[in-house]
Amino acid sequence: MSRRMPAFLKYLIVGILNTTVHVVVFAALLAAGNDQALSNLVAFVAALSFSFFANARFTFRVPVSLMRYCVFVAGMGSLSASLGYIADSQGWPPPLTVGLFCLVSLPLGFVFSRWVFTEKRTWIFR
Repeated sequence: MSRRMPAFLKYLIVGILNTTVHVVVFAALLAAGNDQALSNLVAFVAALSFSFFANARFTFRVPVSLMRYCVFVAGMGSLSASLGYIADSQGWPPPLTVGLFCLVSLPLGFVFSRWVFTEKRTWIFR
């Protein structure tokens, strides 16, 4: 009898790696003098490229497509940019911004990913 790893656990594993990429890029861009909104958005896009392919293949086992990628970037990118904007306007310290983004994006990202990577919607994303 073969037991499959639950999708959320796979998503969590990819998320840990994704978060590492996100934090490193975010910190590097802040150190280079950029504000939190730009730093968070660019860090997100860098981490998302890894996350998108890893989740498509490892977590949900569906084909990747440019349309899927664009929809995923638009949805999750909006969350990233919005949180970065709020952080800048409220003067939050960078670790709070990154930590809050990680906490918020895990459950919301999983629900959104399930929608984007659902095989039944493949015709939409070809």
